[in-house]
Amino acid sequence: MSKNGKKVVVAMSGGVDSSVAAALLQREGYEVMGAFMRLGSPDGVDHVDEMPACDTSPAKSKQGCCSVLDSADARRVAGMLDIPFYVLNFQDDFGRVIDYFVDEYNRGRTPNPCVRCNDWLKFGKLAKYAEAVGADFVASGHYARVENGRLLRGIDHKKDQSYVLFGITPTALAHTLLPIGGMEKSEVRRIAEELKLPVFNKPDSQEICFVPNQDYAGLVQRRSPDTFRKGDFVTTAGEVIGQHEGHQHFTIGQRRGLGVALGHKIYVVDIDATSSRVTVGEKEALFKRSLVAHQINLLDPTLKGTGEARICQAKIRYNHDPQPATVLVTGDDEITVRFNEPQTAVTPGQAVVLYDGDHVLGGGWIDSAGV
Repeated sequence: MSKNGKKVVVAMSGGVDSSVAAALLQREGYEVMGAFMRLGSPDGVDHVDEMPACDTSPAKSKQGCCSVLDSADARRVAGMLDIPFYVLNFQDDFGRVIDYFVDEYNRGRTPNPCVRCNDWLKFGKLAKYAEAVGADFVASGHYARVENGRLLRGIDHKKDQSYVLFGITPTALAHTLLPIGGMEKSEVRRIAEELKLPVFNKPDSQEICFVPNQDYAGLVQRRSPDTFRKGDFVTTAGEVIGQHEGHQHFTIGQRRGLGVALGHKIYVVDIDATSSRVTVGEKEALFKRSLVAHQINLLDPTLKGTGEARICQAKIRYNHDPQPATVLVTGDDEITVRFNEPQTAVTPGQAVVLYDGDHVLGGGWIDSAGV
């Protein structure tokens, strides 16, 4: 008997989080169906993101978040739970994520493919599949919550993944279940062990699945060799201090591996893709007080059309603590965020996500930063 006749498709990656999510929903009485997204990464592995690439905790980890073994683990867990399990071929759709990744680096920006994968595939393509098979919900093992139509941070703030979910549309959010968002990671592992799920102690996945050896520039160069050209390293005063082999090798805030030195710590503070010029400077040059973002997704309707700045907290990367700020909707597809205190490495291409406490108000993609 299903819970009120409700059917749910669970995105199962073979990790402990999505496995426990499926088990909990089954326990609650939902009719559960498992789905593994086969995405056909260039290095020959399958991909489903369990943890975003931005999580760099030193605890047990494995590179990448998908493999043929992950698919087998997901199938094995589904068999133990006695739920139907399907492998869905999303390889063509995943190409869009990789193209976006390459294009952003070529534009001198720093992409976040895990957010795009969630938006376009897990809560996009998979949601359409769920609708086609008559399911009422899509569920995943993300550490975030959906309550009364609102997206909230996970109870375990150290594992909170609401940042990578900000792009879910309100319509998709209404059909989303996040069963483990009210738990800490240790509790999730305990439940998995109690259920004798073989993935109870499986390491969390790290890094970006489609980038072999985490050589971002190498992947970009293989897929767009004509875009790489030498350029100048310049100081914030405009002095040329060296050359590099392509701006795609660098991101805002980078300190190591620059190949140029000034006798003290220097950081990448600006990237001009048009001229292939990379500006370096001291850490103070990284601090910015405001930003402008586009491609916005506002989950809280009170943000729209007020014409007044709203107090909030803003997060500019996955491992960044939300900081006090104000946000103003400054266009049909534009927000301006101003922080109470300057923030370091506000990076074009990354997402800014807005919060009111644990409530996710929405967000957008950073285009520029200012003083």
